[in-house]
Amino acid sequence: MQTEVRHERWELAAPFVIAHETYLHADVIVATLSCDGAVGRGECTPTAFYGESVGGVMETVRELLARLARGESWDRIHDHIPAGAARNAVDCACWDLRAKLAKRRVWELAGVPAPGQVRTAQTISVGDAAQQADKARAIVVTDGDGALIKLKLDAHDIVARVAAVRDAAPAATLVIDANESWDPVLLDGVMPALQAAHVAMVEQPLPVGKDDALARIERRVPVCADESAHVGADLDALRGRYDLVNVKLDKTGGLTEALRMTARARQLGFGLMVGCMEGTSLGMAPATLVAGAARFVDLDGPLLIGRDRDPGLHYQRGLVSPPSAALWG
Repeated sequence: MQTEVRHERWELAAPFVIAHETYLHADVIVATLSCDGAVGRGECTPTAFYGESVGGVMETVRELLARLARGESWDRIHDHIPAGAARNAVDCACWDLRAKLAKRRVWELAGVPAPGQVRTAQTISVGDAAQQADKARAIVVTDGDGALIKLKLDAHDIVARVAAVRDAAPAATLVIDANESWDPVLLDGVMPALQAAHVAMVEQPLPVGKDDALARIERRVPVCADESAHVGADLDALRGRYDLVNVKLDKTGGLTEALRMTARARQLGFGLMVGCMEGTSLGMAPATLVAGAARFVDLDGPLLIGRDRDPGLHYQRGLVSPPSAALWG
């Protein structure tokens, strides 16, 4: 078996602003495994917010690939590796290689339904009301009235910005992502306005570790856990606080745990969202296997970068199609 780990930087089409950070590019790590003429690849995005760095993730990926090259079984070591970006890249590369060697698709090997075309959110980064409304109008022009818009917000001018976007896109499904920037009093205070604006979901309004207040707040709009939910083992503690959980492969540490987390979430009665970090179609492709079970899909990473891989996922009018075998799986 031959292995390779590579850092790639993909420039974003425009600055991407969330409550606590601005992104100008996506730094991704690609893990490659080659065996008997077959090549498997996996992509991850290190996240500084979770204590990850490009150098640290590359080193961990390199160590994991070396263990595989020495003949260790990924199935035996997977659960002993911490969840996160490094495990994600290697896990997805292993799934891809297995599929290529078996001349089958990953979903056949995983025993899950074949992915189909799904509607993905298009994300509007933090800005003032007029800027966000203009971006919402542009999304509706391309995606139509069925558009799914994800609105990034901080703790300022919430009601005004939501109202402006709703006026600009009256028929769109609208979800909000606060990235932990609100407090319980603020959340409780804006809930009636969010309900009146027909907001479909609020993602991670309160900081991790301070979200127990959600059990006492009337959730007029469903609330989704993102930063509070990394793996399936996190979910039991979230019951009574959250209505949905966001499954991201860079948090779960790959497709293997994403499938487990999805199953556990459904057992516990959580609705599902499938999300992503910034990245290319290679990073999004494995998430399409769990997207079919999700109420909300947010796999617009390739739409945020200036150019994508070739071949990449096919996006048209807000819909994203499953990956070709040439891309992944």
